Amino acid sequence: MTPYVLVVEDEDALATLLHYNLDKEGYVVGVAGDGEEALTMASERAPDLVILDWMLPKVSGIEVCRRLRGRSETRNVPIIMLTARGEESDRIRGLDTGADDYVVKPFSMIELTARVRAVLRRIRPGLADDRITVGDIVIDRVAHRVKRQGKEVHLGPTEFRLLDYLMQHPGRVFSREQLLDAVWGSDVYVEARTVDVHIGRLRKALNGDVDGDPIRTVRSAGYSLDLDAA
Repeated sequence: MTPYVLVVEDEDALATLLHYNLDKEGYVVGVAGDGEEALTMASERAPDLVILDWMLPKVSGIEVCRRLRGRSETRNVPIIMLTARGEESDRIRGLDTGADDYVVKPFSMIELTARVRAVLRRIRPGLADDRITVGDIVIDRVAHRVKRQGKEVHLGPTEFRLLDYLMQHPGRVFSREQLLDAVWGSDVYVEARTVDVHIGRLRKALNGDVDGDPIRTVRSAGYSLDLDAA
């Protein structure tokens, strides 16, 4: 079952960015713009995880957290608090109210999505059991392991994220810019040619003694994972 993540954020630009990145990670995403709407949405459909801003109109994030913990249907739902308040006393207050994790703004989307996976893995391991198989390649996101034809493939963290993204969209061609945005994040400046370097490393690791290159280079367009061409 695909986890349902409820994002509660009143800044439209950030809410859109969160929705885009979580959707890209494969989650079903709902967005609430204030505390009252969040409580209504949570009562209509219990989320598997809540990303909750501290400062919200109508009902504060702390109060939303408290009320969710007071309802039987959402008592055990993991909650990640987002806030610009980085003081230790604020973090303690948020955690004491019932939050499971605490992320201080500004933050990178890569870090946040990693925390979402970690919280689900810790609190709801059944939802976090996440493997993708494409052809003879298997990626296990929970164990952070990759196998091809049953043999272990050792990848660095960037190559792992790159393969993960390509395996979510087999056969689709992505430009360097699209891969940079998806793997490195839009808030990080990296030269487009960096993608070529990491694709080269990924190819070397995947191919080893195995015949057939699963990564297809499309001239003037980009790269795709194409097992039919391997």
